[in-house]
Amino acid sequence: MPNTRNTILENWPGPKTSEAPHGPIYHFAIKQSAVNLDFHMERFFRGVQVSFHYFTRFETLQVLCQRYPIDAIVIGSARDAIRDIELARNIKEHVFLSIIPVILYHPDPDDATVIAGFESGAEEFIRGVWIDRLVQVRVRKIVERSRRDLSVNPSTRLPGPSLIEHEMQKQIDRGAEFAVGYADLDNFKAYNDYYGYSYGDKVIRLTARVLKDVVFDYCPEGFLGHIAGDDFIFMVPANLIDPVCASVIKTFDQLIPLSYDIEDRERGYIETTNRKDEFERFGLLTISIAVLINTDRKFEHIGEMAKMLADLKKATKAREGSNYMIERRKKY
Repeated sequence: MPNTRNTILENWPGPKTSEAPHGPIYHFAIKQSAVNLDFHMERFFRGVQVSFHYFTRFETLQVLCQRYPIDAIVIGSARDAIRDIELARNIKEHVFLSIIPVILYHPDPDDATVIAGFESGAEEFIRGVWIDRLVQVRVRKIVERSRRDLSVNPSTRLPGPSLIEHEMQKQIDRGAEFAVGYADLDNFKAYNDYYGYSYGDKVIRLTARVLKDVVFDYCPEGFLGHIAGDDFIFMVPANLIDPVCASVIKTFDQLIPLSYDIEDRERGYIETTNRKDEFERFGLLTISIAVLINTDRKFEHIGEMAKMLADLKKATKAREGSNYMIERRKKY
């Protein structure tokens, strides 16, 4: 079973112990050959936190984008622009990577090469002399537009509802045997009311990190999306759903107590008002996962799966503690 606990702990301080970073943080994945893209970007991003993650192969890029909230993929070469354009095309054909802006650079491309770069799906093609201020504005605006993209959840940077529906329907149309897990948190509203929106958002991001690490550790080609709030959807091959769900629950249950003040953690509950405006005790957060498995082309449309998942989620959440439930009945 993959061990994600230490990785997450390094990036997840408990409530009231973390300090907000000074200025925005940018993460760039960079592939460069005979050009120094990182040198120039360091100069015009001086004063803010910037992390560069280098890659040479598509598989490495895929892992980087699963581990870090990459703001843009920057690809540049003084020679083989066609190969870079083909890489950009592969990125835009990948459902998880396609939401990340791609910026191409070449010192002296002809017009046909630039056109091919944009046709590959690249958001920007920088060429000629690298004028720092001009490139800085162009790159920043690309990142800002990406962060505003309605297809991506702004908190977790995961694919949102439209991309979730697209990927689910694609798997149905392919006749793939796959499992869909619908995960959400129990007692989240009480936690959010008690600790406040800021800490509630941290819990959402922690949940996303747990799901992301586990799903992609077991299946690099899997899918994870964020519907809204504390609701997530993931898709993996049918034979992996049991170990994935078990690992998500184990990791989540180990980490979530750190999201509470020590006195609440030791007591094992918080007291706050419920929906009837009455004081009530709420246990520590748990995670419930409703699972549907598509075998033998059982489903023809995402609407069929959505209805069953919604009903199954209610039954799953009725159980105490973190758990998952697989729907064994035929579709209805």
